[in-house]
Amino acid sequence: MLRALAKISVALGPRAAGWVRNMASHQLQVAPPEGLLKPLSVPNRLLLGPGPSNLAPRVLEAGGLQMIGHMHKEMYQIMDEIKQGIQYVFQTRNPLTLAISGSGHCALEAALVNLLEPGDSFLVGVNGIWGQRAMDIGERIGARVHPMIKDPGGHYTLQEVEEGLAQHKPVLLFLTHGESSSGILQPLDGYGELCHRYKCLLLVDSVASLGGAPLYMDQQGIDVLYTGAQKVLNGPPGTSPISFSDKAKNKIYTRKTKPVSFYLDMKWLANFWGCDDKPRMYHHTTPVTSLYCLRESLALIAEQGLENSWRQHREATAYLHGRLQGLGLQLFVRDPALRLPTVTTLAVPAGYDWRDIVSYLIDHFDIEITGGLGPSVGKVLRIGLLGCNATRENADRVTEALKEALQHCPKKKL
Repeated sequence: MLRALAKISVALGPRAAGWVRNMASHQLQVAPPEGLLKPLSVPNRLLLGPGPSNLAPRVLEAGGLQMIGHMHKEMYQIMDEIKQGIQYVFQTRNPLTLAISGSGHCALEAALVNLLEPGDSFLVGVNGIWGQRAMDIGERIGARVHPMIKDPGGHYTLQEVEEGLAQHKPVLLFLTHGESSSGILQPLDGYGELCHRYKCLLLVDSVASLGGAPLYMDQQGIDVLYTGAQKVLNGPPGTSPISFSDKAKNKIYTRKTKPVSFYLDMKWLANFWGCDDKPRMYHHTTPVTSLYCLRESLALIAEQGLENSWRQHREATAYLHGRLQGLGLQLFVRDPALRLPTVTTLAVPAGYDWRDIVSYLIDHFDIEITGGLGPSVGKVLRIGLLGCNATRENADRVTEALKEALQHCPKKKL
């Protein structure tokens, strides 16, 4: 080996010979991973959990398109079309509308690090895991966080919110529209108007509800709204639409301190997404192929029509509820008007370990459902009918699979 390198050094000359010596100055101690030398293998599963959902065929195809530069004029055109699609699905005319390069968690963090400054009063509806996460992020920023805590399955009335607004005088209220950990759908009519009477901004998480339940950002007075690509939009995780009202934008642009995150600084992002009147400047390299997918996800829902999408989810989920109740299973959210039409929660059947049921469906049917999350762990099973997965056929498939699981999974003696 050394003789061979010496011959190469002589043949290439002194400069190249030095490069060869440096390149070979150490022995490799880590071998190529055996797993990476095998073909990639991914199971073909029906994803009927709370997300991610299966990719729509058109979205899957978009993800295989060739890369272009993130600052090419063609990419800016795609970004502009994404903005218009977000304005449609959010039902807003807000100029400050874009997609965060990150999951729904990242969009929540983007909203909070831009809207909150140390010492700001922050009122949080905590009726599941997403309120818990909002509270955690608010505390990290240094805000004075005031949680309104409810057990999973609870929602907030206008009276309860007004009491919190009057007591804590917050600059921001956080509510989850579709709490996927418990299956609750939070009413929103009147909440924005109420917040504005108390000079408070309203931030709403619609990750699990957008496209499946009626939502009107401007008409409902929502100041900041965000969602994720991986639920009803049937896109890959990693991009998250978000929009800010003029009131929220003013709060961001009149901050006394810089946001703690440069990556999520909304002034920079607004410029990069063409939301202001200045030439676009580089901020970060966006996930180009994921944005192709998001563009197609929004195109699909625009072609279907929002109201048709809402109807599809309402009807498919109502059918699922009937099938599940026919098996003697109990829906976790008792009031039908408060049930999230995208993610159904079932009380874990008495005597069963929820993990056995989830594993049985994966192992025997290649169907994913999940257990609870955060405060609902051990209390519920969660079934999602999201986007193109919201069909009667899928409701039948998961119900028949559950029926067999309940017959074969071990049951504890009470």
